[in-house]
Amino acid sequence: MSFDLEFFYTKKTKRRKKVEKTNNLIVGIQERPSSIGQWVVLSLQHVFAMFGATVLVPLLTGLDVGVALVASGLGTLIYIVSTKGKAPVYLGSSFAYIAAIIASVLNSANALNVTVNGEVHTFSTIWGDADAGVYGVMDAVNDGLFTFKDVYSSAFIGLIIVGLIYVVVALIIKFVGSEWLKKLLPPVVIGPMIIIIGLGLAPVAISSAGLGGGAGWQIPLVAFVTFATVVAISLLGKGFVKIVPFIIAVLVGYLFAAALGLVDFDTFANYRFFQAPNFSIVGTYAVNWSSVLMFAPIAFVTIAEHIGDHTVLGEICEKDFITDPGLDKTLMGDGIATAISGALGGPANTTYGENTGVVAMTKVGSVYVTGLAALFAISLGFFGYIQAFINSIPWAVIGGMTIVLYGLIAGNGVKVLVKSQVNLGNMKNLIIVATMLVIGLGGASLPLNDAVSLTGMSLAALVGIGLNALLNFFESKGLLNQ
Repeated sequence: MSFDLEFFYTKKTKRRKKVEKTNNLIVGIQERPSSIGQWVVLSLQHVFAMFGATVLVPLLTGLDVGVALVASGLGTLIYIVSTKGKAPVYLGSSFAYIAAIIASVLNSANALNVTVNGEVHTFSTIWGDADAGVYGVMDAVNDGLFTFKDVYSSAFIGLIIVGLIYVVVALIIKFVGSEWLKKLLPPVVIGPMIIIIGLGLAPVAISSAGLGGGAGWQIPLVAFVTFATVVAISLLGKGFVKIVPFIIAVLVGYLFAAALGLVDFDTFANYRFFQAPNFSIVGTYAVNWSSVLMFAPIAFVTIAEHIGDHTVLGEICEKDFITDPGLDKTLMGDGIATAISGALGGPANTTYGENTGVVAMTKVGSVYVTGLAALFAISLGFFGYIQAFINSIPWAVIGGMTIVLYGLIAGNGVKVLVKSQVNLGNMKNLIIVATMLVIGLGGASLPLNDAVSLTGMSLAALVGIGLNALLNFFESKGLLNQ
């Protein structure tokens, strides 16, 4: 769409020409588009960019889609206020916490010792599959064996804690600077953490795509068509189409699945045109601390992601957002947004690369545009038929998308190691990476007491941070042979 954007803008002020030359932007960060119509179109483009990924997180985790959309818009507005409108960032649902939310819910559900068919049932999935004889957590919720809050409350508390960690880190940076954070989280630790997040979700993608066996031919075929659409658009698409491969793939996969009779249109009967999201308000939560504690270490991964996103956006806008408005303010906005999202029953928020891509493509960096996009997202959260459509998407479609998506997350972890030139020929670095991957992906668990244990990503993150600090100490004393 960037090829014809200049047609929309008037040449009524020299100031705009100056902004375009100095900041490489057609519309500056704190400028409004020149008409309401342009403003609306540009904001809707941001909504389309964030929509597919933002609703995919609740779809995978069982959270409410409407709440996720409201939390996304509200979080973006909070960020704009926190940064005084100095950075054109959009906040959407974070993929980094999918595994933690799912693990927390399963942990909480299994702690209730629910009896199914006369036996204590062990839950292994959020969504069940009647055809495959799999009984999931949401099946039990719908059958009244326990409530949604019984099993999701610990995840919400965990997300609130993540937001508070952001706030604490922001305050520390405000007073002492950010060098300590770079030492705590070097690329050799961050890279494996991101890889674990992506590969830890791989079994979910394989199961959803019907590649685990016993799913027949229709589900794998729909998954393949969806997968192929994502790949084709990502590699061959141009302009705006190129930045929304997942939402287009959903539409293609959905239509193909409908043609094969895999879409349950009865889902629409349970929704109205206008209805309030199912908010889960803080204060009504029950806590399972074993489920809560797995969230905290991931906060440091997404803090690193936050810094990277702002660095990239700064290069696009020719601004140093780490300095102005400052990392303390950007983290504060992101953290408060995540804490409030958790308090409402939504997923964690994070800066969205998709929307950064929109800024890069259109050269429109206006916070007025992202702010209006946030208002649109909030309003979408109250449209029942949009939520019905999302909930009617077959899992075969989701499986086809997530094969690429989860792989991309893991690939970004590899990219961190490569871009930072981490020398894996150095035995110290290799030991850190190898240890974290085995612990994070091998099902490791470290009980702290009868109710609390560290598992998977959480344990790997703490081991990586500790091992890096220990080996660096030994290296500084000349005790390591490289």
